[in-house]
Amino acid sequence: MTSNWISRIRAAKPLIECLTNDVTITDVANTILDVGASPVMGVAEAEIPGLVKAASAVVINIGTFSAELEERYLLALKVAHEFGKPVVFDPVGAGATDYRTDITKNLLQAHPIAIIRGNASEIKALLKGRGSTVGVEAADDDVINDNTLVAQAEIARNVAKTYRCVVSMSGQIDVICDSCNAYACRNGVPWLCSVTGTGCSLTGLLAAFAAVATRQELLEAATFGTAMMGVAGELAFNRTANLGLGSFHVALHDELSMMTDLRLEQLAKLQPIQA
Repeated sequence: MTSNWISRIRAAKPLIECLTNDVTITDVANTILDVGASPVMGVAEAEIPGLVKAASAVVINIGTFSAELEERYLLALKVAHEFGKPVVFDPVGAGATDYRTDITKNLLQAHPIAIIRGNASEIKALLKGRGSTVGVEAADDDVINDNTLVAQAEIARNVAKTYRCVVSMSGQIDVICDSCNAYACRNGVPWLCSVTGTGCSLTGLLAAFAAVATRQELLEAATFGTAMMGVAGELAFNRTANLGLGSFHVALHDELSMMTDLRLEQLAKLQPIQA
C-alpha cells in the first residue's frame, strides 16, 4: 500500500454530506476540513436528495437518534445507492439497547454501505444483537490487544462479509478489514478516548478518504484514514502531555490539518493480521 491519499483529497476537495449527531457535529466538520474536504451538515428531508447527489461521499452517524431521523437516513441511503455515492456508517451505541441495535441493522440491510466505523462492542453487536456496549463506549471485555487481536479481527471480517463492506474497528489496536484481508493499526494514544467526538471525527475522515477511492481501494483508504487519526493523536499528545485535554483537542486538529502523505507513511504503524 502507498499513501497518496491526503494529496488526492486536497486536490479534489470532495463534498461530504454528513447526517451526524448533535454532540460532535462541529468536530466532524472541522476534521473533514482539516484533511482538505468540504463538509455539509444538511439534515432537512427536502434537501437530502440534492445534497447526496452533489456530494462525493455520505456520513450517517446515529449518535443522537430519533424515529424521524431514521426516515431521513433511509432516504440518504436510497439516493446514495442510486447515484453510486459511498456511505460511511457509524453505529453509535449499537448493542446498548435492543431498539438501537434493531434500527442499526435495518439501516445496514436497506442499501449498500462502503465502510462501517465503530468500536469493538458496536461492531460485535452487528453480528450478535444486543452486546456489551456501555452507552457509546466499548465494554472492558471487548478490548483489542495482542491477546484478542485475531479474534476481534475475525468478528470484524464477519461483519464485513455480512454487509459486503469495509470495517474500521476502533480500539487500543485498530482493526481495518474487508471480508478477506485485515490490518492492524497500532497508532494512537489513550487521550483520544478522553475527548468527545474523536470516533465520530474518524468516521468523517474516512468519508473524505472514501470520496476519492474506487470500490477496490476502499480497504486501503480506510486503513490510511484510520492511521491518520492515530498518528495525529500521537503528535498532538507529544506537544500537550503537560498541558491537558483541552490543549490536546486543539493540537489534534492542528496535526490533522498539517498532515502530509510523507509524514503519514513514515509514522503509520500498520501490519497485516493473519487469520
